[in-house]
Amino acid sequence: MTASQVARFVTALSRREQVALALLWGWVLLVAGGPLLLEPGATGDLSGYVGRVDNRETLDAMNPVAVAVYWLGDANCHQISSRSYAYAANQMPFCARDLGIFAGLTLGFTVALRRRPELSLPLVLLALVPIGLDGTIQLLTDYESTNPRRLITGLLAGGVTGWALMIIVEPRQSS
Repeated sequence: MTASQVARFVTALSRREQVALALLWGWVLLVAGGPLLLEPGATGDLSGYVGRVDNRETLDAMNPVAVAVYWLGDANCHQISSRSYAYAANQMPFCARDLGIFAGLTLGFTVALRRRPELSLPLVLLALVPIGLDGTIQLLTDYESTNPRRLITGLLAGGVTGWALMIIVEPRQSS
């Protein structure tokens, strides 16, 4: 898709759709680009617990944009280093599964803008089964999932959720 095609696509959207699209893409780019917001080696191992800010000292040394993204990751994700991607000598602010969910939400919503959603409960459930099985089996057994598998199951679950989100954002047509 060329830049002019993207521009035509975006300008044809309603204001609500444009805002939702900008927020989703902005967020996924901040999460995926998180390691680039910092000097190499700034994060160290961020492993911790969900619902708790475990890395205050590391966060205190970050710039304001990185602090916002990494604080949200710290408070809402376990950030276990073996379950997270890293590059530029920095761990990402969210684990591989969360990255997949965010990317899937964004991609699912974007696709739904071009092809209006028609979802069925069986389709939604089918898309959620892989993430549910992967996470539950990992929780209850000695099985350890892989980051590519976590990313893919997150993409599937996020994608169908992003598609469903379009149903919520789309202005109702009067009959």
